[in-house]
Amino acid sequence: MEQIIKCCFTGHRPQKFSFGFNEHDPRCNNLKKVLRERIEYLITQQNVTYFITGMALGVDLFAAEIVLQLKQNYPHIQLECAIPCESQSKRWSKSLQNRYEMILSQCDTQTVLQKYYTSNCMLKRNQYMVDHADIILAIWNGTPGGTEKTIQYAKQQNKRVWLTLFYD
Repeated sequence: MEQIIKCCFTGHRPQKFSFGFNEHDPRCNNLKKVLRERIEYLITQQNVTYFITGMALGVDLFAAEIVLQLKQNYPHIQLECAIPCESQSKRWSKSLQNRYEMILSQCDTQTVLQKYYTSNCMLKRNQYMVDHADIILAIWNGTPGGTEKTIQYAKQQNKRVWLTLFYD
């Protein structure tokens, strides 16, 4: 039986990018293009068949949508949504909540890590993803925060980190 190679994503929320929530901005389109190229390379050249997203706004949702699109060409790949708490999208706009629910309805696996929000539930989610992945695909702009901490944790766990420095 063939080994399943897993990849998780880490990256910034829209507020950390100069384009913010404007996904029509050329810089956002460029980010999505780079992300798609990296994911497709992992599928075709590294035999990754299982992807884990943390379902946060920004890079996580972009990556999830790209994996779902790529399933049309690579039907053997799978997407797991690692959800830090049941209320993750509760305070988002209605359109973002709809997008979140659409991804959940199409993913292969949903893992809810805890029922209620706590101050460390995002950290627990990030550690879960790293612990269950072989490769971490990171989109980072060099600023401190959750993405940086996830990269550091992955390195401590001797995981392969595919770091894409993205300065918009």
